[in-house]
Amino acid sequence: MTDIININSIPIFLLILVRVAAFFVTLPLFSYRTIPFPFKIGFSFFLAFMMFYTVDASAVIIDEMYLFLLVKEALVGLLIGLIAFIILSAVQVAGGFIDFQMGFAIANVMDPQTGAQSPLTGQYLYIFALLFLLSVNGHHLLIDGIVNSYYVIPIDAFIPFQDRSIADFVIETFNQMFLIAFQMAIPIVGCLFLVDVALGIIARTVPQLNVFVVGLPLKILVSFIVIFFFLSLYIVLARNLFDIMFDTMRRLMQLFGGA
Repeated sequence: MTDIININSIPIFLLILVRVAAFFVTLPLFSYRTIPFPFKIGFSFFLAFMMFYTVDASAVIIDEMYLFLLVKEALVGLLIGLIAFIILSAVQVAGGFIDFQMGFAIANVMDPQTGAQSPLTGQYLYIFALLFLLSVNGHHLLIDGIVNSYYVIPIDAFIPFQDRSIADFVIETFNQMFLIAFQMAIPIVGCLFLVDVALGIIARTVPQLNVFVVGLPLKILVSFIVIFFFLSLYIVLARNLFDIMFDTMRRLMQLFGGA
């Protein structure tokens, strides 16, 4: 009798495993290449195994709609992790703004975590953000988000994609990401703009001075000094960024659940 119950429970366990595994595909920190792939699969399996006994799956009916339920679970996991990745990408965008003003825009580096090219300053600030996230146990909150998603998005319910509120929310999230990036970059970009104004005045008053030779190292020096004093403010901005990221994930799950 126990074997029959276990065999009948495999489709329910597979639904939970698909959502958890898809969540870790796009989730910041857990989706990076530096984490071995067998670890991701094993962690997803054991987390889904623990959640299997807490998720109410009594309303799930194994019929011809089961395949669509699998697709829905994959979409839920991918989109919740992706919305968190979009918000956290504001750090990289802010670093791109800063590097463009510093003159480092051409000197991109390969990010070993995502495999994509990223600006130098953006990578530097991004590492600080991830270390701050780990220091305050933010990765536990990310895992807690996928566990609590079953209370908001039942395993047997479908996503109301015909509602335009989900599309409007995604567009609003993109706008918010660029706004956060601008707020992070404006202290340094503003100082470099003042340096450009000063160099322009010097170029008009002292034509013999080659401002192109003097300006680039001067802007790099000013940038390093401003970044040094900006780091204390950046930690506060990173904390607000994580609050926005968790709030965005919660609101998206509520929209998926029809709330």
